[in-house]
Amino acid sequence: MRDAFAHKCACRNYKKEFDNRVEFIRKAVQDANAAGVIFGNSGGKDSALVGILCRAACDNTVGIIMPCGSSRNYGDDKTDAEKLAEQFNIETRIIDLTEAKNALVAVLGINCTNIAPRLRMTALYSVAMSENLLVAGTSNRSELHMGYFTKWGDGGCDFNPIADLTATEVVEFLEFLGAPQNIAHKEPSAGLFEGQTDEADMGISYKNIDNYLMHGIASAEDKALIENFHARTEHKRKMPKVYGGNS
Repeated sequence: MRDAFAHKCACRNYKKEFDNRVEFIRKAVQDANAAGVIFGNSGGKDSALVGILCRAACDNTVGIIMPCGSSRNYGDDKTDAEKLAEQFNIETRIIDLTEAKNALVAVLGINCTNIAPRLRMTALYSVAMSENLLVAGTSNRSELHMGYFTKWGDGGCDFNPIADLTATEVVEFLEFLGAPQNIAHKEPSAGLFEGQTDEADMGISYKNIDNYLMHGIASAEDKALIENFHARTEHKRKMPKVYGGNS
């Protein structure tokens, strides 16, 4: 970790944040009587931070690279994921889900972008169950507020050590930890289809989302967009409704 970077991060003490989150993960694993942790190593900034934290907390941390059709999955994202794993000594496995996705699309007769993250969740939980591992979530506060995640896909996890951090803070944290620069500053994308980016999907930048979440600063247009996204995705942030009879 680079203490020289700490002065740039006035809002958070990232040394303390690191220690607290590592302890949080250790306790989660211990409380569950689990043997370790598994996460999807996508080559992006959120999964990078989660992977670093989990590896610091638990020697038995497994990062799964799961390409699923998009050329980016096989190129820069895979390279960046492997680079992160090498730097921070994270066990890496590759599970190619492209054939599984193609088979499901053929059966359904439709090609939905949410198929890929749900297949990744299925793969993670299948390995987790066979090896008694906990699945670590990788959604940040900005994504969760906007509902920019797939229900029962990348939103499915056993614990999440970065859910309170905005996208801006994730970058700061990675800078503090000395993570590869190209990961910390790459354009956010789930790689769901060719040319897909988070910000284009939402119609707003993470910088503007975070200015609103952290400082309450936004144009009238951005404020309306953010609040609309948040309202119509509220169901994603709640457990399913269950019938309780007349009680």
